Amino acid sequence: MRIVVLVSGTGSNLQAVLDAVAEGKLDVEIAAVGADRPGTQGVQRAADAGYPTFVVNFRDYAVRSEWNAALTEKVASYSPDIVLSSGFMRIVDEHFINTFEGRYLNTHPALLPSFPGAHGVRDALAYGVKVTGCTVHIADAGVDTGPILAQAAVEVLDDDTEESLHERIKVQERRLLIETLARISARGLPAL
Repeated sequence: MRIVVLVSGTGSNLQAVLDAVAEGKLDVEIAAVGADRPGTQGVQRAADAGYPTFVVNFRDYAVRSEWNAALTEKVASYSPDIVLSSGFMRIVDEHFINTFEGRYLNTHPALLPSFPGAHGVRDALAYGVKVTGCTVHIADAGVDTGPILAQAAVEVLDDDTEESLHERIKVQERRLLIETLARISARGLPAL
């Protein structure tokens, strides 16, 4: 199974994937790792591990649709079976979603459908939930609305801050992501 991973930041989920592949725990071919801006630690992690990398810099395009078209073309050039949004903080357009329909995976630091969007951890804490977690889902044209593939719960502690809770969620998110990719690699995507 060929995957292209998209990152915007440090790439901690990406590192879990790189480690699982290197350790023989995950049977996937990382075709490339790409970012929406230059200088991301995630792209550097991939380059250091010897994987092809690319940047389709959002700021290089006057119109969002041009950036989306360039990103779609670049990702498609690697012929991925799965495209993984791993902390990729850009919303892609319908053309991208349709090109990789049913094959664009995302992780989210909450138990969807609760607390979608960019601030899932903060929103869960503000609401006062006692349990939150993480979700691996197929991204669609909505914001964190696609079909759920897997979830893991994380208890919210009385003294949790957004940072402490998010760190515990990330541990489960990395585990869940590897398990989900391994299951897809072995059995394919579920019929939805």
